[in-house]
Amino acid sequence: MSFASGPGARWLLFSFGMGLVSGSKCPQNCLCQTQEVTCSGKQLTAYPSDIPLDTRRLYLDNNRITYLPAMNLGLLSDLVYLDCQHNQIREVMDYTFIGVFRLIYLDLSFNNLTLISPHSFSVLSNLVQLNISNNPHLSFLHKYTFANTTSLRYLDLRNNGLQILDHDAFHHLATLKALYLSGNPWNCNCSFLEFAIYLIVSHLDHPDDQNATCSEPTELVEWPITKVGNPLRYMCITHLDRQDYIFLLLIGFCIFAAGTVAAWLTGMCAVLYENARRKSEEDEVEDEGKQRLDVSKIFQNRSESTHDGFPQLI
Repeated sequence: MSFASGPGARWLLFSFGMGLVSGSKCPQNCLCQTQEVTCSGKQLTAYPSDIPLDTRRLYLDNNRITYLPAMNLGLLSDLVYLDCQHNQIREVMDYTFIGVFRLIYLDLSFNNLTLISPHSFSVLSNLVQLNISNNPHLSFLHKYTFANTTSLRYLDLRNNGLQILDHDAFHHLATLKALYLSGNPWNCNCSFLEFAIYLIVSHLDHPDDQNATCSEPTELVEWPITKVGNPLRYMCITHLDRQDYIFLLLIGFCIFAAGTVAAWLTGMCAVLYENARRKSEEDEVEDEGKQRLDVSKIFQNRSESTHDGFPQLI
């Protein structure tokens, strides 16, 4: 089978042909300029078709789009700027941006995001600025979410539903300069300790650090998360609260009680053993006394018998 006759090749040729057909068109109601397509505020409910393949800047903001199709978006291999803010996008899957590996700017703010798959941004190694703020139902980010975005410099996570972040999620972001974290219900418990320490030692710029505060526990409410590392270290590593002291007291009492009972049992066993040994010795002494008495009686009887055997003189 020749390359041209393969099913994969036919699909590529078909896509390329469709791209050539649509490459010179402009989506309805959108404005197209040189390598730029603007579809802002057009009440679109779906990703627009007929976007020119040489597009480098695409504006889809202020619409009602719920889904980004990977196949259509992947045809825009030259895309470097994508603005999808103020839409209704709910999920970002692993393959969504697989074809736009040159993307530098991505804005997904003010959507309805509830899920970002672990490898959603895995091909975006050139991404410099990422905005996923103002998605109040986004409560979790996997530690591999930013694993391959090694060029990332600006990350905006404001006003989401995040309570905790794994510090490993930022391990490979050597170029990260600015991190926005305010407006999230951060739970500053002991699980938050490693991320809090990362915020201290990483020397990142936190432009909104005074508004990025803890929501829990009670004693740390309104504490800036960039300064909560030391209190958390004290609470989680060196500090013992009342429950810990009660627990230690109970453990000490149990150890004391167990030691007292063990000592009492040992003493009782020693006393019983000593009494048994003493009784045994007394019995042995008594038996020896009886034996001696019996022996003396035997000799006495023999002596009497000897005297009785002599003939009496008349």
